[in-house]
Amino acid sequence: MIDHVLGRPSVKSRRLQVLAVLGFWSAYLFRGDKHGPPVARFFSRLLSKRLTTWQTVVITMIYLYAARNFSTLLGLGSPEPLSNMYDATYFRATWVLTALDAGFWTAMKINNKWLRDAASIVFSLFYMVAAEQADEKVRKVRGNITVEHMRVSWNKGTASPYLRFLQGLVRPRFTKWPPRAIRIPRPSTSDYKEPVTAWLYFDGPLSDLAYHNKIVLDIPGGGFVAMDPRCNEDKLLAWAAKTGLPVLSLDYKKAPEYPYPYALNECYDVYTTIVNTRGRCIGLSGKEVPKIVVTGDSAGGTLATSMTLMIIESGSSPIRRFQGQTDLPIPDGLILFYPALDMNIGSWMSDDQMALIKDRRTRGTNRSVVQRKTNQYNSLVGTPHQSDDEDDSPASKSQASNSPVDVASPNGEAAPTTPDRANDPASKYAHPGASTWRKTQDESESGPATPDVERRKPSTSHHPEPMRTRLATSSMISYFNDRVLTPEMMRAMIILYVGPHNRPDFSRDYLLCPILAPDVLLARFPKTYFLTGERDPLVDDTVIMAGRLRRVKAAQMASGGTRLEYQDQDAQTEGFNDKDVAEVALIPGISHGFLQFPTVYPPAWGLIDRVAHWIEDVFVFSEDKRRKEREGKRPGNRVKNHARNESSGDEDKPLEMSMTRARGRSMRDEETKVSESNGGEDGGSDGEGEGSGEPKPNGAKGKKKGRRVRTKTQSLVRLASSDDILGRRMHGLASGLTGLPADGE
Repeated sequence: MIDHVLGRPSVKSRRLQVLAVLGFWSAYLFRGDKHGPPVARFFSRLLSKRLTTWQTVVITMIYLYAARNFSTLLGLGSPEPLSNMYDATYFRATWVLTALDAGFWTAMKINNKWLRDAASIVFSLFYMVAAEQADEKVRKVRGNITVEHMRVSWNKGTASPYLRFLQGLVRPRFTKWPPRAIRIPRPSTSDYKEPVTAWLYFDGPLSDLAYHNKIVLDIPGGGFVAMDPRCNEDKLLAWAAKTGLPVLSLDYKKAPEYPYPYALNECYDVYTTIVNTRGRCIGLSGKEVPKIVVTGDSAGGTLATSMTLMIIESGSSPIRRFQGQTDLPIPDGLILFYPALDMNIGSWMSDDQMALIKDRRTRGTNRSVVQRKTNQYNSLVGTPHQSDDEDDSPASKSQASNSPVDVASPNGEAAPTTPDRANDPASKYAHPGASTWRKTQDESESGPATPDVERRKPSTSHHPEPMRTRLATSSMISYFNDRVLTPEMMRAMIILYVGPHNRPDFSRDYLLCPILAPDVLLARFPKTYFLTGERDPLVDDTVIMAGRLRRVKAAQMASGGTRLEYQDQDAQTEGFNDKDVAEVALIPGISHGFLQFPTVYPPAWGLIDRVAHWIEDVFVFSEDKRRKEREGKRPGNRVKNHARNESSGDEDKPLEMSMTRARGRSMRDEETKVSESNGGEDGGSDGEGEGSGEPKPNGAKGKKKGRRVRTKTQSLVRLASSDDILGRRMHGLASGLTGLPADGE
């Protein structure tokens, strides 16, 4: 109360208030009348003859508890915002994690280590019982969080001996061999000389590594500021045991001591060293360049995606070649878990972002995301929505046709009707820029006026411009009260990662925000898997990135590599399969970081096993793709390709690459099964422009191809969809305010 009277809330004033209250009543108990002040003495003498001391204490505690929960007893309590946000198992896991965070943050200022470790567990047990106090403690700390708080929270699994012991008891024993710490030297072309620390997870002696030619390169998350590979051993040990492959997890340097792009350069240098040494740096035979699958979770997913972009760009210009860089083989696959692909946190979704999310071909995967976005307004006002097919109505389509999108040029190709900024992917997929440049167009460029505009008299009043999609908020804003990843934490992580001296352009730097990568780079991306929680604040990044990859690859295949701008009919190209480009798994009812704590969230073990099969599947898919490309080098096939697309020149010539038998230990039955299932599909569906997993001897032609396939990304024409998937997000968030039940909950 004192801090409220003073108008300056602070922990110090509240502490003084508590000490003053305790001091006053303690002094009164010792110095004052034992029956209390004059008014209470009569009742005190009366009750002391009937109640024991124990009964008095219990009655007092009951009264205090009832008074504290008076509004709840009368049904006047505030609604619970998280009542329908998570499934029961995940919410229980967040309850334990919140109690641990509150306990460890409470004890973090104790200097003595053994006392601090013991007190952390004691306080955590208290906060598990006092769950509301734990929520309040965590909320206040996150409001003014520091890098020390984040490291205490995320590193506690390895820093606390008690938690390490408990995890060892619960975790299944996957491997007989412990992880090994290794140091990987930098390549000669790097500006840095300090080796990179990594941990090798391999179920076997080091001598057996000579029989492997496949590697899983893992980049762990931790908000760029915390968590080394030892914090991720649950999944790393499981992958090493289930796939039989060596799993190399990087312990890159963390911010703020090493801000952007130091960690990114570490990851790129490790990949380069592995390729240049043919795996000898980690114990492989060195007879051939190993096949590599890259994985990354959260911040590690950001680094993995940005590293892949750097690999695609390697040796692609005369300056890079002069600096000693050469073409690096693109990874065989990319597996990302709840990645953070857009550092430019925005509130509203642009038309182009919504078009990617509402794509007809991904309606099954994105159903819950779309439903939640489309019902946002309806959920807030509590009125029924006019139609789930609003965007497909004639009025909507006429608005879309009159909006500044692509028009046909005389030669049949799509021509831009917007300023040059419209051709930049960054202007379309960055949050602030998707609608600003459209306001600069003349009325004649945006199409004929609607009847309402024609009848309107000249006025100085402002009228909103028509939108092709409903107004929708981003997932970061929709799930701002997430129990694992809050906007305050995202803000702190981004500031620490960027550093005090960098001034990046969040709307154009695609190594910092990979979601803005140019189409010409996405066209060479390997097959990518995404695993994200449906209620994750970063789920939009996953859906938008997967949508961009599919559209670029569809346009590339439909045109034979001559264009990358997406057209509606591209997805219907014979032989094109979305699953050959990207596979997205959105897990309902959960949020961020679920692979980090399978001890308290048991369903994560099944997801870890699922990823192990993905690792094997992507190696099989890549091997099958190389085999089909090798068969395409035969003279008859080469003539056929040029006859089909005469203007492509050298672009349609298959890449020359060597083929060696894979000797990595894996599930042979699973490989045979996947190979048979992929046998009827076009292994080259990703397009001839995509890079392979082997070095390209004919680098000049590869670079020539990169110059000819130029991207002029225009405003995407939204695919009509009769299945509006965007509403469940805001409907669930607002149902507590309107009194309407959430769909499917």
